[in-house]
Amino acid sequence: MITTQVTDRVIEIVLDAPERLNSLGFGDLEELATAIRAAASAVDSGEIGALVLRGEGRAFCAGRDISGVDPAEDDVIGYLEGGVETVMRALSEFPAPTFAAVQGACLGVGLGLALACDVVYVAERAKLGSPFANLGATLDSGGHWLFTERLGPHRTLDLIYTAEFMSGREAVDQGLFSRWVADDELLEFTRVRAAKAASGARLAFNASKELVQQIRDQRVGLWKSMSAENHAQADLCATEDYREGFASFQQKRKPTFTGR
Repeated sequence: MITTQVTDRVIEIVLDAPERLNSLGFGDLEELATAIRAAASAVDSGEIGALVLRGEGRAFCAGRDISGVDPAEDDVIGYLEGGVETVMRALSEFPAPTFAAVQGACLGVGLGLALACDVVYVAERAKLGSPFANLGATLDSGGHWLFTERLGPHRTLDLIYTAEFMSGREAVDQGLFSRWVADDELLEFTRVRAAKAASGARLAFNASKELVQQIRDQRVGLWKSMSAENHAQADLCATEDYREGFASFQQKRKPTFTGR
């Protein structure tokens, strides 16, 4: 479920399913993309000057909602390209500054959505990373490109192979996010800075956003990397390990992988 509220020309788009740690199914992603596009259309009129993406409750987003997914029939390309990539592009192309306020679990898809925002403020004790090693799947949502760009190849593969998580403080210290903030100060900290940006020079900010993106795209581009990830994930869907990873998660047990 996605909710929105506007204060001081800042729209807060809220992942509002705390009972499932704001994990996202395909329908949630469609709803999120619609909310972002509607907000973008209100920028030129002056109604909206900045966007904050946040999660309700004790998590930002625990990733994909796979509780009812049958891996044997999973349309992973549809979910990743039609859902996740669509939302990430809408965030990255938003015509005003975007901020993510990240608390609690920020995993998989949630991590990709946060990193698609211009600025990420993270709670000191947030839990960040990729649990895919336990699912027989590969990191997606642009994670390979974004992690390698910011953390380097060795730290990226370390996190992928071990499925270990970083705290918010660790993630900032290693260069993944902008700043860490005490958990109980995160939302107000983000709101103040988003409101300041909303009253700032939007055209100049947009020029800077475009220039930064041009610099990044001179390397291997995010979207090309995401496309490769999407198809790697689709190939993994056909494996026994992928099905075992899903089953073990749904059954709340440790997976037993066979390499098949």
